[in-house]
Amino acid sequence: MTGWGGEVVTATDRLTLRTFREDDLPLYAALNADPEVVEHLGGALSRAGSDEIAAYANHLWARRGIGLLAVERTEDGTFLGMCGVHVLASYPDDLEAGWRLAREHWGHGYATEAASAWLRIAFEDKGASRVISVTDPPNRRSIAVMERLGMTLDHEADIDEHGDRFHAVVHSISRERWIERSGR
Repeated sequence: MTGWGGEVVTATDRLTLRTFREDDLPLYAALNADPEVVEHLGGALSRAGSDEIAAYANHLWARRGIGLLAVERTEDGTFLGMCGVHVLASYPDDLEAGWRLAREHWGHGYATEAASAWLRIAFEDKGASRVISVTDPPNRRSIAVMERLGMTLDHEADIDEHGDRFHAVVHSISRERWIERSGR
């Protein structure tokens, strides 16, 4: 059974990163059904599919301390979307940073801020030697976030994730580069 307690993972100046709560689910489903949000993510999800992803994320957090979890604006409690680190079937030895925000929250630096916090968790708490991020080549918005995080193009690949095959660009940042950039 999935707990929907909204357990806080970490916080930034503007954001609270936490597990999903039940009241997030309709909002998460709405962003997962938005054609612009999911344009480079395999297409719209049903409410049931969206809920399954949130439940899996909470389960992954409880089991492994990773997951693509809820992002909330701290000042007013607004649910913005999700961000986190997880493992892709195509890259089982790497943590992958990912994010998905509702369109009305694009352009405010939230994805970069949330992903930066998750990079700290990946490198400091999880001991990752590098973190990757994967997207379709035309997804300029996500590539821009990757670049702001200090990630650089690692390679291009044809990836098969659970039966969905697509051409991708894979960006990465090493632990050493992250330390150098973050001053830790």
